[in-house]
Amino acid sequence: MLTDPRTGDRRELTADPLSVDDAVAAARAAFPVWSGLTPRYRSRRLLALAEAIESNGDAFVAAERAGTGKPLADAVSEVETAADVLRFYAGALRAELTPASGHRLPGHESWVRWEPLGVVAAIVPWNYPLLMAMWRIGPALAAGNTVVLKPAETTPDSALLLARFAREILGADVLVALPGDRETGRRLVESAVDMVAFTGSQRGGLDVSARAGLRRVSLELGGNCAAIVLPDAPAGTYDAIVAACTYNAGQSCAAPARVLALRENYDEVVQGLADAMAARHAGPDFGPLNNPDQAARLDDILSRTAAGVQRVGGLRLAEGEAGGYWRAGRILADLPADDPAVVEEVFGPVLTVQAASGPGELIHLANGVPQALAASVWGTNMGPAMTLAAALDCGEVWLNCHLEQTAELPHGGRRASGQGTDLSVLALAEYQRPKTITARLTL
Repeated sequence: MLTDPRTGDRRELTADPLSVDDAVAAARAAFPVWSGLTPRYRSRRLLALAEAIESNGDAFVAAERAGTGKPLADAVSEVETAADVLRFYAGALRAELTPASGHRLPGHESWVRWEPLGVVAAIVPWNYPLLMAMWRIGPALAAGNTVVLKPAETTPDSALLLARFAREILGADVLVALPGDRETGRRLVESAVDMVAFTGSQRGGLDVSARAGLRRVSLELGGNCAAIVLPDAPAGTYDAIVAACTYNAGQSCAAPARVLALRENYDEVVQGLADAMAARHAGPDFGPLNNPDQAARLDDILSRTAAGVQRVGGLRLAEGEAGGYWRAGRILADLPADDPAVVEEVFGPVLTVQAASGPGELIHLANGVPQALAASVWGTNMGPAMTLAAALDCGEVWLNCHLEQTAELPHGGRRASGQGTDLSVLALAEYQRPKTITARLTL
């Protein structure tokens, strides 16, 4: 039984039972045929799957909303973006990205083959079920691997739907969906897969690394991202930061979480964010938290914060929605550097605000948490803004925007935010391994 986060209603999950070993064996059997396709024909099949997602957009949107409670517009946008990511990799796989081959040793000719790894276990979270799956399976399939996709326990619907279309279009068991709980995920990591691509919590990533042993692992483990607001921040900054924070109810790894300002503009920043948050309402503007554990975790952090200033946004629910996991947005200010709302990733519609005495302390605060996924800098003078961007220890920095992403640009974390690259052509190398072949020219 699953719970709808919008209403608290319970619903059945209907799926054919499939053991971990059966799923991996099926993907293994499909690997020789799929990897043996030339790039031209593999690309065509991936394009056909992207077309199927778009043509059946209503079904995928309904599947996304069933487990997440996303507003309709958000679900539509994310399904369209997932199809776009797949189209990108369908094209990227036909490009020549290998190191140059040719005459490298006297009397010899050398070249490099980039080969798929085999069977990839893709374990994805509940915050963006289809989109996060596509970030993993897009490059994995494009590189010639087969995939066992393990969706989150609360959001299996879109993965199951995708696998049904993939069976018809890509071939039997090229993409296998394996719904289940955390134990299912653990067994999958320990099974005979060749790589594990995991998106989730830091604790989950450490567990994956321990169980995977020497096999390749790609990890995206969360953000707790900083947003530095300079005194010359452009108009609309506060609305943009709050919109990015509350999108998907703040359940985005790269969402802004910690706003940092200089002491000279700290009061203005707190008030500006408070005004912007007051205009955002859970219900029409963003959805609920995904599950009872997430709601309890957020409530626990809020119960322990020492914030001297709290500003709460709106809550405007439709009839029948009051029983779900809805939480209003919040601004927390005047809090210590070690406050739980600062050092723990809230993963909800909450912004903390901290003051710094100068640029050096801004960087110290921004880099002062274990996570290092993304950040943003807001200011009209590009010189200081670019200097701060260069000093931020994270994988992605936005200037005067936040959460702007496209398939062409790489995304990945550092330190406790994981390792590996999602998106862009660079992600293809995550799911391939090089083989150098050198031939002596004279016998």
